[in-house]
Amino acid sequence: MKLTSLAVAAALVLSVAACSKTETPDTSATKTPSAASTTAQTGSNYDLVAAKGKGFAVGAMMSAQPVYVLFDPQCPHCGRLWQASLPLHSKVKFVWIPISFSSGKSLPQGAALLSATNPAEAMTAHEQSLLSGAGGISASADVPDELKQAINNNTQLLNQLGVDSVPFLLGKHRKTGEIVSYNGAMETAALANLLGVE
Repeated sequence: MKLTSLAVAAALVLSVAACSKTETPDTSATKTPSAASTTAQTGSNYDLVAAKGKGFAVGAMMSAQPVYVLFDPQCPHCGRLWQASLPLHSKVKFVWIPISFSSGKSLPQGAALLSATNPAEAMTAHEQSLLSGAGGISASADVPDELKQAINNNTQLLNQLGVDSVPFLLGKHRKTGEIVSYNGAMETAALANLLGVE
């Protein structure tokens, strides 16, 4: 009986590791992230995201192995992953691809981040505001059609991957070249280990 209770508790913790389409974002303490996977399907997903995702690049721009992160601007778990990624910007090129689970704030904020002159600075300010409970950066509800379509396409891409929560990360392990994926937030050390850049 005790084992069953532990299994249920573990499943509940894992179920809140990321923001999903049907979940109201939880701004409480960091949750336990879900497990990483390294399947053949993940490799084709990496190529698909590289070809179809529209995002902004930050970090080591000359890196030949970009790491793709699909995120919703209103997701606090995405904000935690952004913060965890900051110390790795000197080693890793991250491409942050905004999606929108709702057309409320996510779509305008995603558009503002995509069109920012300095996306790293804008994203840092946005995530600090979001995690402090202030809701993120202010953004015009009048989103240009091109940006609206790009974010809608990114959201469809997430669905096509069979993923229903964010942040969702796809990258290549620096030492092995193996494609890795991860769904949820994690600390900097775990992210570095996943990507092979410790």
